[in-house]
Amino acid sequence: MARPRLSAVVMTHPRRRAAAEELALSVDGGLFRVVMDPDPTGTPSVLRTALAAWSSIEEGATHQLVVQDDMVLSETFLDRVRSAVEELPDAALALFALWDSRNGAAVRMGAMAGARWVGAVNEYFPCVAIVLPRRVAEGFVAYGRQRLGGWPDDILMHRYLTARGVPRYVAVPNLAEHEDRGSISGNAFRGPRRSVCFVPGDLPGQEGRTLTGLSVVPFFKHSVAQCAVRVAGPGPERWLHLDTEQYLRGAGLPGTLLRPPGAGAPGPDVRGTWLTALAMGFEAVRAGLDVPPGASAAYAESVATIGTGGISNNSTEEHLAHRRAPLAEVAHRALEAGREAADGRRPPRRRPGGPVWHGAANPLGEHLVRRLADLSERSAAVIDLTALGSPEPRVTVRPPDEPVPYTLHVGEVYGPGCSRRSPIGRMVWDALRSRPVVAEGDPDAEVWPVYVTDLADAIAVVLRTRPRGRDFAVAPEKPCTAAELAQAVHDAVRPVPVRPEPGARPGWRRPVAAPLPAGWAPATGRARGLHAFAQWLAYEEVPEDSGRPSPAGEGPAGSSRTSSGS
Repeated sequence: MARPRLSAVVMTHPRRRAAAEELALSVDGGLFRVVMDPDPTGTPSVLRTALAAWSSIEEGATHQLVVQDDMVLSETFLDRVRSAVEELPDAALALFALWDSRNGAAVRMGAMAGARWVGAVNEYFPCVAIVLPRRVAEGFVAYGRQRLGGWPDDILMHRYLTARGVPRYVAVPNLAEHEDRGSISGNAFRGPRRSVCFVPGDLPGQEGRTLTGLSVVPFFKHSVAQCAVRVAGPGPERWLHLDTEQYLRGAGLPGTLLRPPGAGAPGPDVRGTWLTALAMGFEAVRAGLDVPPGASAAYAESVATIGTGGISNNSTEEHLAHRRAPLAEVAHRALEAGREAADGRRPPRRRPGGPVWHGAANPLGEHLVRRLADLSERSAAVIDLTALGSPEPRVTVRPPDEPVPYTLHVGEVYGPGCSRRSPIGRMVWDALRSRPVVAEGDPDAEVWPVYVTDLADAIAVVLRTRPRGRDFAVAPEKPCTAAELAQAVHDAVRPVPVRPEPGARPGWRRPVAAPLPAGWAPATGRARGLHAFAQWLAYEEVPEDSGRPSPAGEGPAGSSRTSSGS
């Protein structure tokens, strides 16, 4: 096989041409050229410039390297890139991952195992510093040109690479760091955006050491500890989005271990860091990845960014610098606690029995089933979800030996597993693609949103308490208006314009008037729920060009499964 040959560019906008040229000149050998936005006065579009960058691959080159103008490169950047391309010639290689991302979390697991590259997981594929084989780069140009004005380049890249079966890896440690200079593409609202693990002096070598097949990826984002958990089939690979604390409870860890040690209630940064690192240590041992890291600089840096990355969306650089060392100490203690908890512990076996589900063969059903399983709900009840997509959405719950079922009336169910064709789904879907959020119909119309896990918790309360009544509402105590919901999407997903559309008929569904189940109240804040719904739609919804049928139903029960989940 011929030795790989790199072609390389820095992509930029004329406003940042000087920075791009400085970056290009910082690399010896004159390898980098500068490619600028072909329509600099048009609507800002990273994808438009990226397509120009991928199109500029030199004659005879086997691989194209594209770096954005606001990156800082490691001291051995080109040596590691060239070595990696020789070891992994057919793969897409991301040289950077954000500290609060799922791919960043995968990098941490890779650093723990001593890997140099880790398989990408169910998320956008990072494109700020990336290498593609020539045929893949050329294919992406054709693919992207048909999709201008929609998804950003990193989500399109994820979908393109997944659909084509291209192997995808992320560098351990990262070979580039992000340098905030303001965002032309509108990402400044995300807060400081840093590498999960940047070690400038990392030496090249052993680039063939890869880690793939992760099934549990704990990550800390927007001050919430979460886990992406791969569903083991059948069907296309797909992932559940779970709360880390509940996931660990379901795995058998005692509640006392889930609370950080120390007096008083921990702050959200300490609690989220503890749960994330606890899950990392626990899962690393169970997956056979518990290789002693020794003095690995990559391991130390990846652990140090767990806490700061998790709170970066609403923190200043100064605050993050102040909290880095204390949160790193929390993470190290939690990792050890997670390892000790997993040592000698067999993965828990789900006991036979439990609820019988109707209408659960879809992503929403999968999330509800898993939530009840993690709550250790073993009642042999019959739970029917088939009416969730009806004009009067409801769930019926029939405990064993009871002739009359409970009926839980709901409003607008939203969250992981729900359809982008529902009224809330349409708002979130538009915001994800940087399009105005449309407030359909009367802006003062009452909306009764209920998050997926809150619905599961209400089912569990009814099964546990067996109340005397038979009809209950599962909804917030007070509704919001359609206008308030649209603004919440703007705040939680992306700050795009909110546009009223008075003539539209969104078909808001409201619960039948009934009491709430005693002992139950919604626990998920609207901002957190909308953000989680957005993540699931972006990474798990079926792409329209996937070649598989689109979701058939308009309500949550009509959601489809995904082919995305690298």
